Amino acid sequence: MAGIYIHVPFCKTRCLYCDFYSTVNALLRQRYVDALCLELRMRHDYLKGELVKTVYLGGGTPTQLEPQQLVAIFDTLREVYGLEQVQEVTLEANPDDLTEEYVAFIRTLPINRLSIGVQTFDDKMLRLLQRRHTAQEARDAVRRCRKAGLKNISIDLIYGLPGQTEEMLLTDLETAFELYPQHLSTYHLTYEKGTPLYRLRQSGNVKEVSEEQSRRLYRVLTDTMKARNYVHYEISNFCRGSHYSRHNMGYWTGVPYLGCGPSAHSFDVVSREWNRPSLKDYVEGMEKGERPFEKETLTLSMRYNEYVMTGLRTLRGISLTKVAKEFGAHRLRYLFSMAAPHMQRGTLVRRNGCLRLTEEAFFVSDDIISDLMYVR
Repeated sequence: MAGIYIHVPFCKTRCLYCDFYSTVNALLRQRYVDALCLELRMRHDYLKGELVKTVYLGGGTPTQLEPQQLVAIFDTLREVYGLEQVQEVTLEANPDDLTEEYVAFIRTLPINRLSIGVQTFDDKMLRLLQRRHTAQEARDAVRRCRKAGLKNISIDLIYGLPGQTEEMLLTDLETAFELYPQHLSTYHLTYEKGTPLYRLRQSGNVKEVSEEQSRRLYRVLTDTMKARNYVHYEISNFCRGSHYSRHNMGYWTGVPYLGCGPSAHSFDVVSREWNRPSLKDYVEGMEKGERPFEKETLTLSMRYNEYVMTGLRTLRGISLTKVAKEFGAHRLRYLFSMAAPHMQRGTLVRRNGCLRLTEEAFFVSDDIISDLMYVR
């Protein structure tokens, strides 16, 4: 199986915290769509015949595309890759784009999952983050999608916001629960260098929450989600029943995927390549039949490190059989030797042939995972 990721780099406005590649210049939208469809055709052999099971349109803001532009993309996907066997098609969306007319249009496409970027239901925080919607508009958008028959809905929330208390986070979560999403993605606010939010912190106009407060917020998050019967299947993701993100699980379990559009990454198990993060270069290059990209061949140690890094993000963890079979018995021995102190502390456990982090250790996962990296 395999996945396809499509990066749509357009945003109406830039959020304060975002460091993903995007642009507010809409003038190149049609040339981008034409270039994207050309790339999808040019690279039809990249996945080596693997059946495409998931498609994910992310950004940026995919809902900034006009209906006929999305139709052109799906027509190309259907023509080149076929969509009959695809299990999950996700569209990232901003609440303010989800008008009644746009939602009705979405229902005509093979989209069966929405990921809605709410971020918070606190209007003051939404203004700080320079989001385009209000809390009420977000609630209305989710209900509108539900009424239209879109049943698999994920809501994105950010925690660790400046000055956020446990009570504020609980209010966000309770408001989300009222909308009964099948999935919640919850990310701690990060201050990425080069973003306006980073500069505000540097100038003292915004204060980052303390590590101690971050831990308390994470505990509130995990306890509340568990009480509401959401499965904590990945560090930042929770779902009801089997409504996990199949596309993202592919990333975390080493499934090959094709990434199209500026800045999109592709992975074929033995190498990784990525399109350069420039819409102008992407469009002009594709129009000449010359895709602007870079490529890296992965050594066995690099592949091991990636598997450990991504696999330990998940509830299942990493398969010890796979480590031995694909990366060698000596790397399995290395893994056990480096994992031993963490297993003694109870932050790593061995279960059902897998090594995984305990839920309590998810918050400090970076430190543990770095200890397991193969550096010889």
